[in-house]
Amino acid sequence: MECHHHETRAEGRAGGGTVLYTCPMHPEIVRERPGLCPDCGMNLLRVQTAKAGSQNGPRAEPAGRETNHTTHDKHEGHRTADFLKKFLVSLVLTLPILAYSELFEKVAGFQPPDFWGRPYAVAILGSVVFFYGGFVFLAGAYRELRARLPGMMTLIAIAVSAAYLYSVFAVFAGRPHTLFWELATLISIMLLGHFLEMRAVQGARGALRELAKLLPDEAEVVAGGTTKKISVTELSEGDTVLIRPGGRVPADGEVIEGQSEVNESLLTGESKPVGKKKGDKVIAGAVNGDGSLFVRVMGIGERTFLAGVMRLVAEAEGSKSRLQLLSDKAAFYLTIIALSAGGLTLAAWLAARAGAVFAVERFVAVLVVACPHALGLAIPLVASISTTLAARHGFLVRRRMALETARRIDVVLFDKTGTLTKGEFGVEVVVPAVGAAEGSVLSLAASVNRHSEHPIGKAIVGEAEKRKLLLAEASRFERLPGKGARAIVGRGREVVVGSEAALADARVFVPAEFDSRAAAFAREGKTVVFVAAGGETVGFIVLADVIRPESYEAVSALKRSGVRTAMITGDSDDV
Repeated sequence: MECHHHETRAEGRAGGGTVLYTCPMHPEIVRERPGLCPDCGMNLLRVQTAKAGSQNGPRAEPAGRETNHTTHDKHEGHRTADFLKKFLVSLVLTLPILAYSELFEKVAGFQPPDFWGRPYAVAILGSVVFFYGGFVFLAGAYRELRARLPGMMTLIAIAVSAAYLYSVFAVFAGRPHTLFWELATLISIMLLGHFLEMRAVQGARGALRELAKLLPDEAEVVAGGTTKKISVTELSEGDTVLIRPGGRVPADGEVIEGQSEVNESLLTGESKPVGKKKGDKVIAGAVNGDGSLFVRVMGIGERTFLAGVMRLVAEAEGSKSRLQLLSDKAAFYLTIIALSAGGLTLAAWLAARAGAVFAVERFVAVLVVACPHALGLAIPLVASISTTLAARHGFLVRRRMALETARRIDVVLFDKTGTLTKGEFGVEVVVPAVGAAEGSVLSLAASVNRHSEHPIGKAIVGEAEKRKLLLAEASRFERLPGKGARAIVGRGREVVVGSEAALADARVFVPAEFDSRAAAFAREGKTVVFVAAGGETVGFIVLADVIRPESYEAVSALKRSGVRTAMITGDSDDV
């Protein structure tokens, strides 16, 4: 049963920003003060929002220290580990309690040796399990009752509290029968269930964490002719940042100086690097190529393209299926029924003079049996695991209700880049000129690009290494933005690798037969890279986005099931 909590806003300031507290597992829950999450019992994390004017939006961090987004992810893992720790400690303490229970004696046929003070030792172990392991349920019940929405936490808390109070009374009253093993096993089992649910939810949020990793922790700001590294949270609109070769863009902005090619594939799906020059826009999270760029910041925090994508993912993961919404209502009414039935059971057996032990046992049993575990724990767990499995297989579920209607799907639209393909270049064909060898052409191109960060250059080098070709030393490397690269290879021979325009700048002629064959490959959506050495064209290399091996199998399976398939791409019709 999920309580609907309204977001609160704190007016206090810490470090120039508003301080709030949120649950890492339920980010929609926001509080002004530290405490426990009313839904899962986890400690709330401090959210340090950006100072006024910075527009960076809130960032969650453990209280008392400053962290970046990667540290926050690790902290979430520790919170899940805390639940696991509670379960393991409770389980270890439950075993000796069980060993001295009547149930163990009946099942195993024997009991460990008795000793003086055994009832008190069992009571101490049971008390630790109750207060250490069961506190999360007691706190959750308090918040449910305060919100006037009793649920599973309330049932568990009342059941274990009744069992604990009676058992303590029985020990000090000298009565032989207690309920310590019942409350200890119930707490241990419920802790395990909540740990599994939290782990599944975290796994389902892996897509959001991967998106967060795209943003760098620091940015290099240019001011007064010097550069200074600052946290991305300190960036403001209008700042000028330097993006070095291979670096990530820290914020949305506009190029004011420099030329380079930027890889935006993880954000836009475009496998080819996009040329950037003065006046062009760049987006946060993109990877810069071999050139340096000076960028004026125009969008930060929640106003970036990346933040918009993350909001879509967060909304998807925070959504509920129709079954979950129905289960929430059902769990509420079942809780009321269970509490009423438990109370009537207790009163009836007491009135029948069946004895306090017997009456309390039946009261606890009714609450535990009637507790809507399947609705309050199993259904959210199944929904989370379903989302996790979908994410692992490349599906992003924007709304969980879509999972319920997926069985009626009759058309599937595939994005090409990164879905049907790997989103990375691979060499398809090497076409040498007359008198040149295929391996020689590839070796020359790889020698020029052996230290390049460009995706096309990396693909060429990777193919040469796969063929175990010998690469020559290259000097005076020069990147030709938007065109290619050139360098001196071996004994003073200039090698140009790139587009036809790159060869034209070097006054190298491309034979007509090469031009027509290259144009045919280009019409198929492939990338053609010419190679010239010593002023002559020695061949060209054809590259394409590598098709995933499993794509054919997946599309074929859908077609066999009667599902129509289509591809979404910005490439030419020939593709």
